[in-house]
Amino acid sequence: MTTLSQDEESAVRAFLDEQRSGFLTELGEWLRIASVSAEPGRAGEVRKSAEWLASRLASIGFPTAEVWETGTAAEPGAPAVFAEWPASDPEAPTVLVYGHHDVQPAAVEDGWLTDPFEPTEREGRLYARGAADDKGQVFFHTLGLRAHLAATGRTAPAVHLKLLVEGEEESGSPHFADLLRARAARLACDAVIVSDTGMWGRETPTVCTGMRGLLDLQIDLAGPDQDIHSGSFGGAVPNPATEAARLAAALHDDERRVTLPGFYDGVVELTAEERRLFAELPFDEDAWLRTAHSHAALGEQGYSTLERVWARPTAEVNGIGGGYQGPGGKTIVPSAAQLKLSFRLVEGQDAARVEDALRTWVAERLPAGIRHEITSGGSTRPCLTPLDHPALRSLLRAMGRAFETSVGLTREGGSGPAADLRDVLGAPVLFLGISVPSDGWHAPNEKVELDLLLKGAETAAYLWSELAEWRPSDGV
Repeated sequence: MTTLSQDEESAVRAFLDEQRSGFLTELGEWLRIASVSAEPGRAGEVRKSAEWLASRLASIGFPTAEVWETGTAAEPGAPAVFAEWPASDPEAPTVLVYGHHDVQPAAVEDGWLTDPFEPTEREGRLYARGAADDKGQVFFHTLGLRAHLAATGRTAPAVHLKLLVEGEEESGSPHFADLLRARAARLACDAVIVSDTGMWGRETPTVCTGMRGLLDLQIDLAGPDQDIHSGSFGGAVPNPATEAARLAAALHDDERRVTLPGFYDGVVELTAEERRLFAELPFDEDAWLRTAHSHAALGEQGYSTLERVWARPTAEVNGIGGGYQGPGGKTIVPSAAQLKLSFRLVEGQDAARVEDALRTWVAERLPAGIRHEITSGGSTRPCLTPLDHPALRSLLRAMGRAFETSVGLTREGGSGPAADLRDVLGAPVLFLGISVPSDGWHAPNEKVELDLLLKGAETAAYLWSELAEWRPSDGV
């Protein structure tokens, strides 16, 4: 075995303590770069962010550190950063770390107590846009790698290590899949580590094992060519607002299951072990409801709240409208109505099949005289880590060492580009994140807990030795 001994673990912790101040100074430099990909006027800052990171990766020893352009000449995208450091052992597995260096918009007037692009340390927390999502979680890998090398005496990582840090995640990663396909040979790996996620809480370290996919659709309904008098014509012509309401109501049955034919075909069900682990988490439903600003929990029968938001597919009515919305009454049959829907998908579902099922379902339910158009806002595929994969066991061991406790499993209800990494590169995706729910991603006063940031670096320091024990030829 080549995993770290207790002496080497002590060396890792000593190195992290020694380097803490310098690490936070450098992270602060990066956080001051307002790399907001959604704002065209910040394009120069996004590029500056990429160049800063590539330069820093080269300075700590990566033999390859490059800024990669994305998009096309006609439609340029934001730059990504690629770095590579081969292991001394040619048989070592290849691991790709993914993150992003772009951030959400932020301004003091949004409710920030301090300038969002001037990192501020208060009570063991670092406040800045990108502190947790995702610059802080990308950057802890640089410290963890240095600690790994210092503690083991290596001159190269125990695995062939690659980094891919994109610049458009906060804008929907519009060019990311194309970048992966174009650079697949350079990015080839045996496992992917995504550090753009979180854990249950500071006292309950966990590893995420799945993210749901997303399908976003809009249904536009048209009836009469103009609004018409409800006394003269109501009850004798089809009403698009009524039909929008009927569609919304028919989307679920009495057990809150989605009624689209074939919707659940292929769904990968939760294992008994996962359900047990989820149930062991210290979940306070009342507190969760307060966070949700909701007065009750409700969903598919037969599943807990956590199971519903992490591992079950859903259909949500995001908006419904049509006809007169002003003060008082207006007795009309409206000419048009609209329904906005989103579907969260789980492993085994395909967005195209769900969309086809919806189109058929809508067409069969609408009466003559109602014209309709369905527009897709795009989709993201779900991603699930194989629970029996040896790389996941390596990650759980490394995190358990850093936090000195057992590590649980969770999933996330949201969506991201993890499925693109898995599908294009043909490698399992694992999630290593140390952010906690109170970090306030996308919100004013985003922060990261500094002790957890260092635990992330410690986990990374152990992870490369742990993963070096695994050989892809061994299989799962």
